[in-house]
Amino acid sequence: MSEPRPSDRHDASQPDDTFEEIVGEETQRDPDLAVIEAGSRTLRTYAGSPQGEAVPARPTDPETDQALRAVEQELAGRWGETKLEPSVTRIAALMDVLGEPQRAYPSIHITGTNGKTSTARMIEALLNAFELRTGRYTSPHVQSITERISLDGSPIEPERFIETYEDIKPYVEMVDAQQPYRLSFFEVLTGMAYAAFADAPVDVAVVEVGMGGTWDATNVIDSTVAVVTPISLDHTDRLGTTPAEIAGEKAGVIKQGATVILAQQPVDAAQVMLKKAVEVDATVAREGMEFGVTSREVAVGGQLLTLRGLGGEYEDIFLPLYGAHQAHNAAVALSAVEAFFGIGAEQARSLDIDAIRKAFAAVISPGRLEVVRSSPTVVLDAAHNPAGARAAADGISEAFSFSRLVGVVGTSGDKDVRGLLEAFEPIFAEVVVTQNSTDRAMDADELAAIAVEVFGDDRVQVEPRLDDALEAAITLAEEDDEYAGAGVLVTGSVITVGEARLLLGRV
Repeated sequence: MSEPRPSDRHDASQPDDTFEEIVGEETQRDPDLAVIEAGSRTLRTYAGSPQGEAVPARPTDPETDQALRAVEQELAGRWGETKLEPSVTRIAALMDVLGEPQRAYPSIHITGTNGKTSTARMIEALLNAFELRTGRYTSPHVQSITERISLDGSPIEPERFIETYEDIKPYVEMVDAQQPYRLSFFEVLTGMAYAAFADAPVDVAVVEVGMGGTWDATNVIDSTVAVVTPISLDHTDRLGTTPAEIAGEKAGVIKQGATVILAQQPVDAAQVMLKKAVEVDATVAREGMEFGVTSREVAVGGQLLTLRGLGGEYEDIFLPLYGAHQAHNAAVALSAVEAFFGIGAEQARSLDIDAIRKAFAAVISPGRLEVVRSSPTVVLDAAHNPAGARAAADGISEAFSFSRLVGVVGTSGDKDVRGLLEAFEPIFAEVVVTQNSTDRAMDADELAAIAVEVFGDDRVQVEPRLDDALEAAITLAEEDDEYAGAGVLVTGSVITVGEARLLLGRV
């Protein structure tokens, strides 16, 4: 693989000649991938470089904004993401009437408990660096529903989101009429993503499961690469109460003959995954064995890595994200892209190091140890379970030299709240408990009662309104000259982080 050569910067008036020229140049590559890349470069001549914000603001055009709100309202009238009927029957029926759009492109399917979205973003950036057109489907969103469906690294435009919904709406209603239960919010969004990717068209889709694996709505694709990020306890009422049980559900994304990129796992979860791989004749690459993080140094604005991939070592990789967990996500993402290109199994070579460096240096992951304000520094992290909280606590302790850290915590009621608070207790001098605006939010007073048991009464402040909680935390961080190096961490839920992001003016 290589960066585009001068001869690739072609005249758009002769796309056919250029297409053949690019294919001819790629003599050292798999011929099918050469054709894909050549077609992608030709399309980019007309489309231009991807542009857009990672977290888009509301549409500025009033009519578009009104139309988007109408779509959001219709989707919100369906079963929410926490109400599930474990089956892919409805989404399979929708794919059938839509003409199986999910089979129009190869895909990389990502499951696990923590790190899925960051890993998906890294995979997308790497694929873009090699001139492949990508579609990325992730959940939940931080601020805008359009974040969930990305094309070429940018959230889908509101107009295109609305158009995609209107295009598939008659088919959604047809399936609704035929099934015992209507398609859920997540199922319709999944259908929209797969349809948008086929319409683009994309060269490869990067798809994150919503929950689990086997019966997740995304699991109507036959991905050649399955990625399993670290598994821990979450959604235990639906997925199981042990890592092994949860792994059994998530292993459903591993398809016949696929390559599995397996992040470091609890032993019992790894055993389940390996057993499933054997059953379907899948190839497994394990972090710490076939790939991993060779070295890691804290750097200004992120970290400097040496990664060992399936095709060799990649040195001097700057990743503008904080925490050891993001370094491990990077190793997983790199190996997933290598596997997609057949490296490690079919080919013994490395990817172009300059393209890898460029891709990782451009990675962003909103709401993941994201700095959104200075004086005092305010950091956002979407940790919502104990494992995520421990990773965030370790990351912020390593990357920031705060003399005092104030927490703002708003959680969902169905999470292991005590475990999350216990993970943050060693690093929070005080904690301001609050709640976000959704029905899923844990009541601030109920959360405070648990927080008092963990932190003690003198370290807990209650502010039911998130804006008041942010103001209180910032005031605590600023109150004494002694604490000039104080900071604030907002955490507990993706929704809390998204609402805080808006209140702090980060759009």
